[in-house]
Amino acid sequence: MNDTSANNTAGAAPPSTGRALVTPRQLTLGFVVLLAAAWGFLPDFTVSVLSNIGLYALVAVGLVMLTGVGGMTSFGQAAFVGVGSYATAWVCTSPTAAAWMGGIVGPALLPWAGLLLGLLLTFALAWALGAVTLKLQGHYLPLCTIAWGLSLYYLFGNMDFLGGQTGITGVPPLVIAGFSLATPRALGVVIWAVLLLALWAMHNLLDSREGRAIRALKGGRLMAESMGVDTARHRVKLFVLAALLAAVSGWLYAHLQRFVNPTPFNLNIGIELLFMAVVGGAGHLWGAVLGAALITLLKEKLQDVLPSLLGSSGNFEVIVFGLLMLFVLQRFADGLWPTLARIARRWVRPHAGAGIDASQPSASAVKLVQRSLPAKGEVLLQATNVSKRFGGLVANNDISMTLKAGEIHALIGPNGAGKSTFFNMISGVDDPSSGEVRLAGQPMAARPSRVFAALGLGRTFQHVRLLGQRSVVENVALGAHLRARRGWLAAMLRLDRAEEAALMTEARRQIERCGLGEHADTPAASLSLGQQRVVEIARALAGQPSVLLLDEPAAGLRHLEKRALSVLLSQLRAEGLGILVVEHDMEFVMNLADRITVLEFGTVIATGSPAEVQANPRVLEAYLGGADDQLLEDAR
Repeated sequence: MNDTSANNTAGAAPPSTGRALVTPRQLTLGFVVLLAAAWGFLPDFTVSVLSNIGLYALVAVGLVMLTGVGGMTSFGQAAFVGVGSYATAWVCTSPTAAAWMGGIVGPALLPWAGLLLGLLLTFALAWALGAVTLKLQGHYLPLCTIAWGLSLYYLFGNMDFLGGQTGITGVPPLVIAGFSLATPRALGVVIWAVLLLALWAMHNLLDSREGRAIRALKGGRLMAESMGVDTARHRVKLFVLAALLAAVSGWLYAHLQRFVNPTPFNLNIGIELLFMAVVGGAGHLWGAVLGAALITLLKEKLQDVLPSLLGSSGNFEVIVFGLLMLFVLQRFADGLWPTLARIARRWVRPHAGAGIDASQPSASAVKLVQRSLPAKGEVLLQATNVSKRFGGLVANNDISMTLKAGEIHALIGPNGAGKSTFFNMISGVDDPSSGEVRLAGQPMAARPSRVFAALGLGRTFQHVRLLGQRSVVENVALGAHLRARRGWLAAMLRLDRAEEAALMTEARRQIERCGLGEHADTPAASLSLGQQRVVEIARALAGQPSVLLLDEPAAGLRHLEKRALSVLLSQLRAEGLGILVVEHDMEFVMNLADRITVLEFGTVIATGSPAEVQANPRVLEAYLGGADDQLLEDAR
């Protein structure tokens, strides 16, 4: 784990101000060695606390992935812990389960059969709940997780075969290679080994093509879908992944405690688990461990100290705990781990091998998916009699236009002309109310943006949409998402390194092509607005499009930057790309475009060469006074 955070980027961190002594990987290995060396000498109570921290941290890691990285809040993870616990407890103790297995599975293997059952049940339950729950937006999503979390909690306590409120006792210890893990000291080793393995796998996943797709979920559906990411599927998969980590924690918990009842799986525990992820740092993998440790130790101390201070017993620790959490969340909105990372940066240097080195020989070992550009003059994108209505407002009325290979077609018009609406319809964001859009000869009615991307359409946005805390090279690599094939499991096991190197090579090539080579490892948010727009163009080019849609690409660019952009677009035209530009900078458009279409109040008023458009009296009249473009945006 050479990256200690889900949000760390090689080269993206500011330079250290002191003498760096170790790398994150060396620090991680040192922590593991120290923990292993001290484990046999620690007091029993300390070992028990550390085992509980490991169990909590395993669930919190899933919440970091789900909430901090994927942007989906869940209060119901404790219920999945319960599924894993009850599954193994029932398999190990129920005569019915023994009869079903017909004596095939011996006593030592029963816990492993329980793990398998727990994972299968969790997978099915999480996929079903996720498919329904994750369609909700805003505050409805966490409210729904509370609802099904409570439902599962009460279900555990009302199932007679699960022991009701009493629960299930007599859960046997784990047995590995004939060695019984009947004590917290023995089982704690397994707990922390599983936790470290989960951290390694999640780090690998985030440092991959699929990891960039996961991060894009938090930036909104529109951008991710336009890069070819199936956002609905990725959200459900991430939800299932977090649930499976919780189920594994529950399995270990059952064999640690040797009994199971509903109490540890209620809503309060679900809130506590989410607190652990947030307090530690919801965007940071090791923040999950930090949060679990702090909250577990804090609760233990408060339960011991407060009764002696106040002279009476009660749940006073809950009150103090809540106030402390309020203070921490106010002072450290991003959690405590980023603060520690900034302090430690003086002594911790980025590992030389962090991330993917695009110059490695492995970068050429895998060939990305290639797209053959069509012949010059071939119609790539065609809109025929396209109209769009929002209630009684006609935003676009009977618009027809074509985009051919090897040409730059500009779409202009005063504010409120309907350019953005039309742009959204030909990129898959909206469907026309009437008319037809065809891409590469295929009708595109009711098809999402990712299908447009798969057919060779790349685009930028009027309002820049980037992963601000990620490096420029990572943002651009996201544009090549559909040019690679390795999935989640390959990424977690680091079987995708050659493909990842090829993606980074392609990303850096496009960055150099667009003139931002010196900023490749810089966080995208630190660039100027004009530079961010160029990053969007590089990202679109990384997908090797045949059709390029640019929404105000020159906005925010200086004179020399506009000139460089014009040269780049002219080069792309010569290579055979069809480029549609929506732009307000008339000088830029007139010197660049082959054809121009002019809109006014959602209707085409002129089409032709720049000279013909400039001489058209209707065009001149339209630009003397336009409506407020915000009118149509509000109508949408």
